[in-house]
Amino acid sequence: MWPLPSVLREMQCRPVSCVGLLARSERLLTVTDRSHCQPRRNHHSLHGRTSSRAIPHIFLSPKTQGPFWSFSVWRFLSGVTTDAIQQHRKLLSKWFSCLPSEERHFGPSFAIDSIHVDPVIRESSLEETLRPLSDLSIQSQLQSPLCPRSISVCQLFRPNASGQQVRSVVLYGTVGTGKSTMIRKMILDWCHGRNTEFQLIIPLSCEDLSQVKAPISLSKLITRKYLHLKNLIPTLSQHSRVLFILNSLEWMDLDFRMATTELCSDPDEPLPPSAIIVNLLRGYLLPEAKVLVTTRPSALRRIPGKYIGRYAEICGFSDMELQKMYFHLRLGHKDADPKETENLAEMLFRNLEHHSQLSAACFLPSYCWLTCATLHLLYYTKPGDSPRTLTGIYTSFLRLNFAGEVLDITHPSKISLMRYVARTVGKLAFEGCRSRRMQFTEADLIRCFQVQLNSEEELNLLDVFRADAFRFFLTPSFHPDKETLFTFTIPAMQEYLAALYVVLGENKTALQRIGREVSDIISKAGEDVVAVVNVLSKFLPLRVFALFNLLRVVPKLFGRVSGMSRENIAQTMTVEMFREEDAFNDDVLDQINSSILGIEGPLQMPNEEEMSKQEAFELFPIFMAGLLSRQNRIMLDQLGCSIMNLSALEIIRALKKHLLRSSLKKLPPSELMDFLFFLYEFQNEEFTAGLVTSLRSLDISTVRMTPLKCFVVENVMGNLVKPLEEFNLSSCHLDPDAIHTLAPVLRRCKNVNLQMNSLGPDSCKALQDVLLHPDCAITNLRLCNNPLTPEGARLIAEALARNHSLTHLSLLHTDVRDEGAEFLAHHLGNNQHLKELNLAYNGIHDQAALRLGEEAARHPTLSRVHLYFNELSDEGLRSLQSLGGVRVLVSLTEGTDPPAIGLDSSGTSNPMLVAGIMPRLVPISHCYFRDLQSSRALTGKHATEN
Repeated sequence: MWPLPSVLREMQCRPVSCVGLLARSERLLTVTDRSHCQPRRNHHSLHGRTSSRAIPHIFLSPKTQGPFWSFSVWRFLSGVTTDAIQQHRKLLSKWFSCLPSEERHFGPSFAIDSIHVDPVIRESSLEETLRPLSDLSIQSQLQSPLCPRSISVCQLFRPNASGQQVRSVVLYGTVGTGKSTMIRKMILDWCHGRNTEFQLIIPLSCEDLSQVKAPISLSKLITRKYLHLKNLIPTLSQHSRVLFILNSLEWMDLDFRMATTELCSDPDEPLPPSAIIVNLLRGYLLPEAKVLVTTRPSALRRIPGKYIGRYAEICGFSDMELQKMYFHLRLGHKDADPKETENLAEMLFRNLEHHSQLSAACFLPSYCWLTCATLHLLYYTKPGDSPRTLTGIYTSFLRLNFAGEVLDITHPSKISLMRYVARTVGKLAFEGCRSRRMQFTEADLIRCFQVQLNSEEELNLLDVFRADAFRFFLTPSFHPDKETLFTFTIPAMQEYLAALYVVLGENKTALQRIGREVSDIISKAGEDVVAVVNVLSKFLPLRVFALFNLLRVVPKLFGRVSGMSRENIAQTMTVEMFREEDAFNDDVLDQINSSILGIEGPLQMPNEEEMSKQEAFELFPIFMAGLLSRQNRIMLDQLGCSIMNLSALEIIRALKKHLLRSSLKKLPPSELMDFLFFLYEFQNEEFTAGLVTSLRSLDISTVRMTPLKCFVVENVMGNLVKPLEEFNLSSCHLDPDAIHTLAPVLRRCKNVNLQMNSLGPDSCKALQDVLLHPDCAITNLRLCNNPLTPEGARLIAEALARNHSLTHLSLLHTDVRDEGAEFLAHHLGNNQHLKELNLAYNGIHDQAALRLGEEAARHPTLSRVHLYFNELSDEGLRSLQSLGGVRVLVSLTEGTDPPAIGLDSSGTSNPMLVAGIMPRLVPISHCYFRDLQSSRALTGKHATEN
């Protein structure tokens, strides 16, 4: 469907005046944003409505090929006429080359010429398209039809099986199958001279035509939007190579009865827009022109079959190879490492082959877009990028597919399609999240979808929804000798819709649904009980009156009830966020990653019950937080799912009160990461600042810190006023980019634990910048078990020389060797604050150790230097013992601490462990080894210090 004004505002670019925005003809539109790329015709695009609704995303090829016309046509279209056609091609091409804001985040790699894949198109019969929807069960609605006669786009207007010429074609399909993208590609091919079947293509938007109330002629409709075609309009009736494209016919209420819509063959006669379309389809108006109609299945019955030459259904993508081609091209990024992209694509392909549900989801082109958008968020988020949230991606995805969509234009309610989804599918999703279920029976579906079926109109709305959008959300899973179960096509969509259902207040009680509006009316009615009854009877059925005593109804009660609903939403978010049974799950970002890319290692195929038990539904509260952010509320308003500012404010106030109590508890690392992601999705700096000030330490050890997670932590914690006491990042798979991203948080922490992260010299450069920052507050830095090498030690030593905060530095088992010790000794004299230095287990020999000990002895504050587990001779040990002014610890012997050395991983004494490490140690009466109870075994490369 082509654009609504609200969508144009989102695009941040103004399209040219050639696109059929017929309802708003007075607006002059210009193009301000274009991208260019060389076309590659052998590749394809899987976009459905995602790319083609109101927001074009195609690039304009810099080489527009000239048209190939016959000599007679060329002679006719000479002078001004030829210029008009050329200008029409140029302007259409500019419009359909406009890149939407949703696509700009992915880089200039999405030209429709370079990544287009033609969807499967099946020629269907009149009987199949017009069978009553009431005769179809939900199960049969979800079953994919067979495609015995697949046709290509270029065959749409070829003669039919009987040899008759085809004048009109209806191209239909459910939401997300790629109708509009195929039309877009068809128009661009014509603009670039690759489609020579038609002299002229005129696209018209039925959505905009439905807004035109006054009678208007076809000629005036065209010239209002395509002024450059004004001189060509009088000759349209003389040519058979003109194609009208009527996009999204479901927006028009057509009546083909002669008594209602009169016959008209004059393009200059004013008529209602619906009458113009009826006469075009009848063949009475411009009988030589071709007509291509796109529509949803529910609107097929509005056109009598005798006026349609061919029905064609878009079935999506059934060839996995086409999906692989799309993902490989789309995952490429201008700044991405080609090897990383190749590895990412390979993991996705393997999961597609093993994960039947993911493969089924990718039959819908729009879900391919969602998968790639999610992967871009997970893998290509970098410092300096504008914040992109997971909730924002899902909301954008639904806006691109459903924005402005009305469920049934003929129904008086004109309810938005997305609002209907929130009430029905959202209820099913919410009940599943609450009961920890991912699979639903047909009885579950009936209970959720037919709860409001009190009239014929509501039953008709359900039929329309089942025909047009049900398959977009739910997929059947068939098992022999078992009842058919239904699952959400994308698992995370269940949690998103459940969150939307709650945040919109759809789970209110009957009393809460009355709201403030009725409260105001009652206040005007005063204390007159009869007046109150008369008012309430307009809003509530009589059976609801039994829920409360009318004699006690006063406006204050309704105010309390309304406030209670906001409190309930906040309470739901908090309870779901801090569920105790979810405390040891992977964090939600890892859960999303594994659902898309699978899990590396041996494949386990759990049964359905086990899969349901494993599902944590931890995205549910995070999506609720994201939906309350201002940007998402703006997009929801465009979907017909408005959340008022006052309602959002009341929810946020109640939520802050609940979260302050819960967030003060010590959370497991993965749950703490989820909490930070929750705050990130909220995108409310004031709200976040009020909560993170209560955090005194941050322990996310063992959490695999991807670029996105680092970005989230920095975004949430980067503006701390008071320094954190401790930031534990041990065993987090950090790299130099992660250190760079986390730098604003690291320098605002007193104790930083970075042990066991495989950090090398490159990471030390980023750490050097942190230590040299004027605001650095780090006093204790632990880098144990990282391969720093001598080069890394040099960088740390240089930072140590000018740092004014560090008092404790641990470089245990970092492979600094003699060179690193020499660097530290060289720069130690310029430091005035260090108190303790640990260089144990680093292969240091006598000379370097003695040089370091001598510098340490002259240091004004350094009191301890750990040099045990190094290559020290007996003479070297004696030399170090003779140094005064500093305690050089070179071994572990009998004393108060050594009994703890032999603790194994279970915490019990292990004499064999002690015997294994003690023989080469030289006794010293005073040894020092701190917190050995919490350290790992001190053998091999796993020796650590806490």
